[in-house]
Amino acid sequence: MLETSARLLALLSLLQSRPSWAGSELAERLGVSGRTIRNDIARLRELGYPVDATRGTTGSYSLGAGTKLPPLLLDDEEAVAIAIGLRAATGISGIGDSSAQALAKLEQVLPHRLRRQVAAIHQSTSQGPHNTGSNVEDPEVDAAVLAQIATAVRDREWFRFDYTTGADDRPGELPSGTAATSGHKLVEPYRLVSWTRRWYLVGRDPQTGAWATFRVDWITPRMPTHRVFTPTPLPGLDYTSFVLRDVASTGWKVHARITVFASAQEVLSRINATVGVVESVSDEQCVLVTGADSLETIAVYIGMLGLDFEVTGPPGLIDHLAVLGERYLRSIGQAGKGGGDADSARRP
Repeated sequence: MLETSARLLALLSLLQSRPSWAGSELAERLGVSGRTIRNDIARLRELGYPVDATRGTTGSYSLGAGTKLPPLLLDDEEAVAIAIGLRAATGISGIGDSSAQALAKLEQVLPHRLRRQVAAIHQSTSQGPHNTGSNVEDPEVDAAVLAQIATAVRDREWFRFDYTTGADDRPGELPSGTAATSGHKLVEPYRLVSWTRRWYLVGRDPQTGAWATFRVDWITPRMPTHRVFTPTPLPGLDYTSFVLRDVASTGWKVHARITVFASAQEVLSRINATVGVVESVSDEQCVLVTGADSLETIAVYIGMLGLDFEVTGPPGLIDHLAVLGERYLRSIGQAGKGGGDADSARRP
């Protein structure tokens, strides 16, 4: 039988591990009587832990919400998982400092063997570049904005915000002549999705019923509406799949429709799902709808297909591919000599 102080810690750990426990289950796990469990629950309450209880044959105990955060009791695997997760936290502005502070507190009390394990994992791994373009940094989302959106999703309230997709903060990424766009939006918010180190909101227009994806780093919330809506099922797709499909055509700084001279099935077998959506035209032709935060990234996508293709826009992408073509020809001494006869290689 556990000594009283050790038993109280073990009881607190059990209460933190799941929403509710029957008194008989706690007694069995700790090897004590039901009366001892009731006495220990009373002691935890005296120490300031809010333990709720329901009576009857199906009665149970649960750890309630208090005015302060109680000490968390973690097993070895949980402690290591949290420490690694805190080291890798990215994508939300301000979370870096908070993560570092929480990690410092956790590592201070980690047993030496676990601290060495966490350090070994950290020292043995490297973090690759976050951006998907050659000169584009990953955007950071304001934690307060994320919290406002999450609250609206949870409470099923219409969400009103300003939406800006301009290029003022990232000059040169949009094709020449493309202006910054902004506007007021009102949507039924359904889900926040984190994908390719970006955050997206899936929402539905309450007037038209149209579904859309919005990048959270382009959102500026307005006053809460406090207007509750009745959820409508997203037709045909889960939220993550919807974001994947929608981002290819609306969620990036640069978008393109590339005609590929191959079947849709062939193209799909050669690309990652994050590259874009493929629309079938015939058994020998399809259209790749893709996007990125830079022209260079789109050029990489279509260059890696290993298939013939035709680009009709945007103009900035055509110019960039022309520069690349000349550069590649120069690399093998063919520039200006008609080497490769690229035009004849293109299919009609």
